[in-house]
Amino acid sequence: MRRPPEFAAAAVAALALAAVLAAGAGAAPLPAALRLERALPHKGVAVEHLRERDRARHGRRGLLGGGGGVAGVVDFPVEGSANPFMVGLYFTRVKLGSPPKEYFVQIDTGSDILWVACSPCTGCPSSSGLNIQLEFFNPDTSSTSSKIPCSDDRCTAALQTGEAVCQTSDNSPCGYTFTYGDGSGTSGYYVSDTMYFDTVMGNEQTANSSASIVFGCSNSQSGDLTKTDRAVDGIFGFGQHQLSVVSQLNSLGVSPKVFSHCLKGSDNGGGILVLGEIVEPGLVYTPLVPSQPHYNLNLESIVVNGQKLPIDSSLFTTSNTQGTIVDSGTTLAYLADGAYDPFVNAITAAVSPSVRSLVSKGNQCFVTSSSVDSSFPTVSLYFMGGVAMTVKPENYLLQQASIDNNVLWCIGWQRNQGQQITILGDLVLKDKIFVYDLANMRMGWTDYDCSTSVNVTTSSGKNQYVNTGQFDVNGASPRPPYSGLVPAVAVAVALIFGGFSQKTYK
Repeated sequence: MRRPPEFAAAAVAALALAAVLAAGAGAAPLPAALRLERALPHKGVAVEHLRERDRARHGRRGLLGGGGGVAGVVDFPVEGSANPFMVGLYFTRVKLGSPPKEYFVQIDTGSDILWVACSPCTGCPSSSGLNIQLEFFNPDTSSTSSKIPCSDDRCTAALQTGEAVCQTSDNSPCGYTFTYGDGSGTSGYYVSDTMYFDTVMGNEQTANSSASIVFGCSNSQSGDLTKTDRAVDGIFGFGQHQLSVVSQLNSLGVSPKVFSHCLKGSDNGGGILVLGEIVEPGLVYTPLVPSQPHYNLNLESIVVNGQKLPIDSSLFTTSNTQGTIVDSGTTLAYLADGAYDPFVNAITAAVSPSVRSLVSKGNQCFVTSSSVDSSFPTVSLYFMGGVAMTVKPENYLLQQASIDNNVLWCIGWQRNQGQQITILGDLVLKDKIFVYDLANMRMGWTDYDCSTSVNVTTSSGKNQYVNTGQFDVNGASPRPPYSGLVPAVAVAVALIFGGFSQKTYK
């Protein structure tokens, strides 16, 4: 869909918010949202589209394994942001093949496989609205590339978990097909080739390293994956299964069985991503639920403004149809159906008296001229072991529009309609360190300024580690800080978020 010019969007936004302020809490429902599909949304895009985009991402699954020694900490850059009206996703760069080429791939802790678009490819976008140059991997031009046959043990493992498809012949390529919740998808085959990366050693020296890994070669994409506005070269799954890069590099003795990220919440985004353990005094840990295909935690209760919500704790028990998942591949956050109303009601009851409440298209929104920190309550999520995750207003609200000193905010957490699965996406994960300690089956976190340096452990001890955005990664030429697309002023006829999809967890 063609996007309106910025001056027109600004005018529409101002008129819509002015109407809200004049009409007060009893205002009539806002106009229908613009349908932007996968296009880059402006402030004020409809919530249902954010949900759709997250739903599309949730169709990914992974494979099992990994052990071995540790050589150092592997560093990846972070670009993109959590702001759904600028980017709504975080991505990194990987170097593959001989001679090596660089690829931009979305960081996704909710899936396991690294895959990139290959040449030739049906439906793959060739340009991106994210101001990045897209590339196509061609195994025929890489001197170190080889296709994985169905007879390969790695393909056999993938077949058992549904991550691979094979013909009757053992010599046929080991293929895959991933289908997403909105009907879009990708298919291709597995290849083995060289990945290049920076390794930070115990002596604080950075070494240029490489390893042979298995990844997906996508030769067909459909649905939203064909759109250009948010196009990247592929997906980088950080799951815990056998064919994830985390597991493969650990089994080769290249990196530890732990990875960490710190995603900046500012509009400029960026952050830190390492295969290694960030060590900070404020970190608290809770066990990962074992034998799960995703990073499941035992959520026990939710507290708003010091009051525990009246939710039966059994609603959060992990099963095939319930549980709490941490997923960087999801833009928003999704509460189990039975927990959503108590949460929204508690937030609404706890806001400052000066805040005006209104409901638009089923979403709770607020108009205020004060800062969100002084006007809205803090939320605490309590997990097994009594550890808490602090959720500030910026981690559950999204700014929709502003006029003069008044700002329209809406609750960004969504109802996971008809499901009892809670998903903590980028809206919650931003401005926090997260440590995925797979060796000890636990996850840790703490609030943190992700634009500053952190301490990361290596095989020989602790090292000072700076923000990955400040130096070159994988030997690539230095790039300017990520700027993305400058968002237009809010599109008021689409007052509630949109264009982002929710994965379907089964």
